[in-house]
Amino acid sequence: MLEELKNEVYEANMDLVRHNLVLFTWGNVSGIDREKGLVVIKPSGVSYSELKPSDLPVLDLETGKTVEGTLRPSSDTPTHLQLYRAFPELGGITHTHSVYATSFAQAGRGIRQYGTTHADHFAGEVPCTRQMTPAEIAGEYELETANVIIETFKSRNLSPAEIAAVLVYSHGPFTWGKNAAKSVENAAVLETVAQMAFQSEILQVAVGGGAELMQQELLEKHFYRKHGANAYYGQK
Repeated sequence: MLEELKNEVYEANMDLVRHNLVLFTWGNVSGIDREKGLVVIKPSGVSYSELKPSDLPVLDLETGKTVEGTLRPSSDTPTHLQLYRAFPELGGITHTHSVYATSFAQAGRGIRQYGTTHADHFAGEVPCTRQMTPAEIAGEYELETANVIIETFKSRNLSPAEIAAVLVYSHGPFTWGKNAAKSVENAAVLETVAQMAFQSEILQVAVGGGAELMQQELLEKHFYRKHGANAYYGQK
């Protein structure tokens, strides 16, 4: 079942290792077949060196139940499923604990837009969620993690198509895209942008000032030349 999607999600999970975004088993990628309403995701706690496409469980989007596979799915599965339900444009989701992006999450801070590298991929600040309440943590924690992400985007009127990433307070980043591979690409970009932002802020403090945001006009130019209706970056 869904052998092509399993291979895609497997390769996307291996890309986490290739891009140095994970240590041990600290991450997961999923992909979805919207027509069938089925999700493929990395199994929980399985080493990347031992992972095979056939190991990836297949889940029903609506019920969350495993419809194929013997291994337990990622503990973050409820987060993935709820995000797919809330944002129909998502085709793949990645979660990591990459160092710089997670550092911003642990500080409870979004990653602000300082330059065109950021603007080429994200149409504004990558937000950080609020802290989760004790009741949310004690309850269906992974489901509530998705709910606080959804709340963040809706309350700030953000588009998941224009900002394909979020930081969960004290936890780490989630990214997404049109498929599993694109969600990993966005995770790699996010980590690089986070490092640039971190270093920009340190440099500005060193010279006695505060890091200034890039011009809004420049941000929009760079984002929409790649992603807008009249985009002209790259080949047709």
